[in-house]
Amino acid sequence: MPIRAVPFIPEISLHLAHPGSGLRRLAEASPPYWAWVWGGGAALARYILDNPATVTGRRVLDLGAGSGIVGIAAAKAGARAVIASEIDPDGRAVLALNAIANGVAFEAIVGDVMAASPPPADLVLVGDLFYAPEVAARTMAFLDRCLEAGIEVLIGDPHRAWLPRERLRLIADFAAPDFGDAAGTAASACAVFAFEAG
Repeated sequence: MPIRAVPFIPEISLHLAHPGSGLRRLAEASPPYWAWVWGGGAALARYILDNPATVTGRRVLDLGAGSGIVGIAAAKAGARAVIASEIDPDGRAVLALNAIANGVAFEAIVGDVMAASPPPADLVLVGDLFYAPEVAARTMAFLDRCLEAGIEVLIGDPHRAWLPRERLRLIADFAAPDFGDAAGTAASACAVFAFEAG
């Protein structure tokens, strides 16, 4: 997985999959979602880099970090600390490599945080976790606990079916490459939202 600049976000370079990466062998055990840029994460990263005051001086949790694009954007934009949460062990290894490639450091790279109380954070950034109903329901329960703890939540997503639209306030619209578009040639309608109490 060579390091390449991210389409739409040239400030960030990541180890990204290409046809010769051989990642199909991992797909049966755990799909390597961390090997590609997803639209919601790309939109959220672009928003953060364009609006650094969103994260500057704050403790940030990148939930479902995948490649780390959102957490890396937060670190580059001046976050005081970034915790990256990714359930896949291979993904956590790639997170560390991607942080190094971008000259940033995460405070911690951890596994699943959604079963417990939120870690110390001022802001939770969520890219693309509404792709399946069971994942969306689990994410919503965790984000409600975050709001109860006084933690702000921003979500990036290309308007997937399980997005909790009634709980969202639109902040920004983007046309960004989505999952599997390594060349970044096919832009999808993506958005950044604030998640609000129900």
